[in-house]
Amino acid sequence: MDRLKGKVAIVTGSTSGIGIGIARLFAAEGAKVVICGRRQEKGQAVVDSIVAEGGEASYHFMDMTVTESIEKLFADTAEKYGKIDILVNNAANVGLKDGRVDELTLEMWDAIFQSDVRGTFFATQCVLPYMKKNGSGSIINIGSMASCSGDLGSTAYACAKAGVDILTQYTALQFGKDNIRCNCVRPGLIVTPQNEAYVPQALKDIFLSNIMVNRYGCPEDIGHACVYFASDESEYVTGQIINVDGGMNSHVSTVAQFKQLNSRTW
Repeated sequence: MDRLKGKVAIVTGSTSGIGIGIARLFAAEGAKVVICGRRQEKGQAVVDSIVAEGGEASYHFMDMTVTESIEKLFADTAEKYGKIDILVNNAANVGLKDGRVDELTLEMWDAIFQSDVRGTFFATQCVLPYMKKNGSGSIINIGSMASCSGDLGSTAYACAKAGVDILTQYTALQFGKDNIRCNCVRPGLIVTPQNEAYVPQALKDIFLSNIMVNRYGCPEDIGHACVYFASDESEYVTGQIINVDGGMNSHVSTVAQFKQLNSRTW
């Protein structure tokens, strides 16, 4: 379990949910992990759990909407550990109920874009000098299947995550010659200890009827993909956007209905 041994990783938004899953797997693979977010108590609890399992981690406050907070995160991490090898841009405002085009206010639109695109862009911009100094680096953006196609709501969130998709490819293209890679992981329905009680069973059933495997996703599913992109195993892989969604977006939209009919089409 040393695929990330000696590497220093920052995982934004790692005080809950998917971020915890990524951070714990990074630490298990030997990385020194910086847990960051606005909730110090929860962040320290994640650090304590990693240390109890023999890993190395520390907490740093960060607010993705405040540029000074992001700058300080990278400066302090580089001072503490001497380098930064991996950045996972996971922190986001999950605006799943942000509404239709005719319902959104500019304030709602701007708030989601500030955290989901502006924050990801600025964190990427901040880490590049440290990775250039190292002579290598891996940036992993956490996107969303919301950016794959149209839906009845979540308009601003989906548009923001579509921005993360293209930012991934631009970063990969512009900094590949610096040996800096950038890839994106799009989660499907990920049930976490934090959101499980708030995900209605009806919603779970709808998702499961469209998922090609027999379960929902968990944070570790996203973490395993991130470990690969963070490790030297993927040094020839950059500019990629991968769906980790149980195959939900790999088939036509009528599959769930045909399955219910036991049709040969399925």
